[in-house]
Amino acid sequence: MLSIFNSNKLFFLFTLFFSTLITISSNSWFGCWIGLEINLLSFIPLINNSYNIMTSEASLKYFLTQTIASINFLFSIMLKMILLKNFEINNFISIMINSSMLMKMGSAPFHFWFPNIVEGLSWFNNFILMTWQKISPLILLSYYFNNNFLIIMIILNIIIGAINGINQTSLRKMMAFSSINNLGWMITSIMISENLCLFYIIMYSFLIMIMCMLFYIINLFFINQLFFINMNYLIKINLFINFLSLGGLPPFIGFFPKWIIINFLIMNNMYLMSSFFIFMSLIMLFFYIRILYSSFMFNYMKLKWFKINFKNNIKLFMNLMSFLSIMGMILSTLFFF
Repeated sequence: MLSIFNSNKLFFLFTLFFSTLITISSNSWFGCWIGLEINLLSFIPLINNSYNIMTSEASLKYFLTQTIASINFLFSIMLKMILLKNFEINNFISIMINSSMLMKMGSAPFHFWFPNIVEGLSWFNNFILMTWQKISPLILLSYYFNNNFLIIMIILNIIIGAINGINQTSLRKMMAFSSINNLGWMITSIMISENLCLFYIIMYSFLIMIMCMLFYIINLFFINQLFFINMNYLIKINLFINFLSLGGLPPFIGFFPKWIIINFLIMNNMYLMSSFFIFMSLIMLFFYIRILYSSFMFNYMKLKWFKINFKNNIKLFMNLMSFLSIMGMILSTLFFF
């Protein structure tokens, strides 16, 4: 976990947040590119840890993939400036810019680096990678998107995120494929409205924050660890509500933004796409329920000695998260009425 007393880490965390603001407030493509580069150079020191060889490998992979995407983006904006009038070239440039942004986010079919890097990171760094690091590319994607190209990418994200998550035993890889699936919803929301996308990102970030904090507190990394841990009932309630909310099951709060997106797709006669979204959400719920089943049903008597003792501040956090999760469920039920 990131130590709050480490001034170097705090500095890089500040520049990470500041670089995103540079990117989204810039009035030129070149300024956006500079913001993305500052973001990349801020995140690598955060994920790198000299005591863990996995983080070194993850930081190198992250640097290489982001550099390739940045070169592609820089080449595209230079080409755009030179050949501004040509419509056919303009269409090709929009696909190139979209591809580089999708690669930066770890979107399918450029997702191959994403689960491997997630596997080597701590839960705190995973939270940043799955939420904050997606904001800049998503905003840039909304500036200059190719409609037909993005629809294909959305369907690929939804399918690959759902199908590949089924056979995972690692919770980090499972959350990575869940992130790829949710990215499909995010891209759809930004094609509809920026406000809807902002709402979706806030909801998703809130749920991911609770999940990552829970996994960090219990020190969970694999599904089979759930068989052996005699968990506190508060953790079980939190896991239950937030996993089902992340999967988009009504009446949980995570269903609300998905419901708006599906409603928009049906209103615009995109029945095939909306049915893809619903069917793949069922697959996502299947492997979330598999985790919940493991944590609720398996309880070994011989391992009753293995208890998790929380400090008072962590207990307070857990109570707060439980309250917010249950209140979210009540509020979302009122929204639907």
